Amino acid sequence: MHRVIRVKPLSAYRLFVEFADGVKGEVDLSERLFGPIFEPLKDPDFFSRADIDTFGAVCWPNGADLAPDAMHETLA
Repeated sequence: MHRVIRVKPLSAYRLFVEFADGVKGEVDLSERLFGPIFEPLKDPDFFSRADIDTFGAVCWPNGADLAPDAMHETLA
């Protein structure tokens, strides 16, 4: 499993992510913020609260999280 070691929220619902193996880049979530758990992320202030959990996944305070492996595959 790939682990995110750095996440930086950017404008337009994008994230800069860096993985432990050195892979890094921008992930665009603008078309993926739907459904009850991701809807709150449409608020730019809430989106900016992205963090990394103990498993190396990007997460938010409401329990929304992103699978590191899928993001890694997109960037690699």
